[in-house]
Amino acid sequence: MRRLPSLFLSHGSPMMALEPSPARDFLAGLGARLPRPRATLVVSAHHDARFEGGQATVTASPAPPTIHDFGNFPQALFDMRYPAPGDPALAQRVVNLLAAQGLAVAADPDRGLDHGAWVPLSLVYPKADIPVVQLSIASHAPPEWHYALGRALAPLRDEGVLLIGSGSITHNLRALFSARLPIGAPAPAWVTGFTDWVAGHMAADAVDEVLHAVERAPHGRDNHPTMDHILPLFVAMGAGTEADGLHAARLHASTTYGLLAMDVYAFGEGAARL
Repeated sequence: MRRLPSLFLSHGSPMMALEPSPARDFLAGLGARLPRPRATLVVSAHHDARFEGGQATVTASPAPPTIHDFGNFPQALFDMRYPAPGDPALAQRVVNLLAAQGLAVAADPDRGLDHGAWVPLSLVYPKADIPVVQLSIASHAPPEWHYALGRALAPLRDEGVLLIGSGSITHNLRALFSARLPIGAPAPAWVTGFTDWVAGHMAADAVDEVLHAVERAPHGRDNHPTMDHILPLFVAMGAGTEADGLHAARLHASTTYGLLAMDVYAFGEGAARL
């Protein structure tokens, strides 16, 4: 089986499931460009071990429910379901891979898929016919821990598993709600300055710089007042790192509501051909 890339998807607002946008159009066509995986492993910003007793968890339900972990959105969004099967055997494989590297993780037989997983997956794989397992971030742990998490999971790329980090390349909700910009508004310089810096350092294979983008990039803390939505990027980077580097490819760049940058990255050999 062909080695799969790893991906980072900016999932933006849950409304991406309903509202037309360049990012929505891109994700709706992405599945056809990828080799079909046997399963997906999604590391979502909305599944955070920090708030679940401090232990990283992986979903082990054979039929994970759809979690509507948001409020004040149209009823049509709450009516949506993503009935993809789970994969308990893959969940156990994740536990074993991480334990072998000294990374503690527990299987959760009850947790479902939050919107960081099912919203983008509903566009990439709308038939919901590919098994999905979800792994938490740990926002109390540093970027290096998340990169190591990805490195430990890299063997899954040779086993037909597509690893997806789902977060946002920019995520300042206070600024977003304050500005109330229309969906197609142009991005201000403090957003593009950050995303362009990240893209440049990705292209230069500067892993340490990207891991510390929030501290080192222009307007890093403005774009990420909290770390949760950038941490899935570091997991995807770790999983996609080859012996000779990241092979990072910025597959898509747009913004919604002006302030939510919707960058999509692929990592690994062949990423640039996607």
